[in-house]
Amino acid sequence: MKDFPENLNEVFLNPGEVHFGGGNTRISTLLGSCVSITLWHPRLRIGGMCHYMLARRARPASAPLDGRYADEAFAILLGHVSVAGTRPIEYQAKLFGGANMLSDLVTDSVDIGRNNVAQGESLLASCQIALLAEHVGGSSQRKLHFDLWSGDVWLASPQGSDERIRKFKA
Repeated sequence: MKDFPENLNEVFLNPGEVHFGGGNTRISTLLGSCVSITLWHPRLRIGGMCHYMLARRARPASAPLDGRYADEAFAILLGHVSVAGTRPIEYQAKLFGGANMLSDLVTDSVDIGRNNVAQGESLLASCQIALLAEHVGGSSQRKLHFDLWSGDVWLASPQGSDERIRKFKA
């Protein structure tokens, strides 16, 4: 990880949190079965990240949006996109996480990580947002860094070695 701005603003997302901004901001998080979606606007150099724990819930009509659930976290993120005067289709997306952290307890119907990834991919497709990169599944944690000044996403393994995520078509 290089090319840091001198006045770096670091934001750490906990599960259920969303951050949107620009400038010299780095958004970081730690993922297991949770998933993060990053959105980046290449022309305006703004973007955001959500970190959700579960694919969905039966939300009561009067309940506020809860970022712990994929569809609600994504709706919060899209709200920021709208406030910025932009459209979802103008963004590039990257998707991370969804590890199988409880391999002894998981069945196909209860694979939280896989369900989280599928929901993220579905949400992006429903808004016609290009998914340029993903690093999903597996059985280990990921530490993620998203640089809003460049759109670069860095993935650190639990052992601490950094791997720059290259763009690719999903």
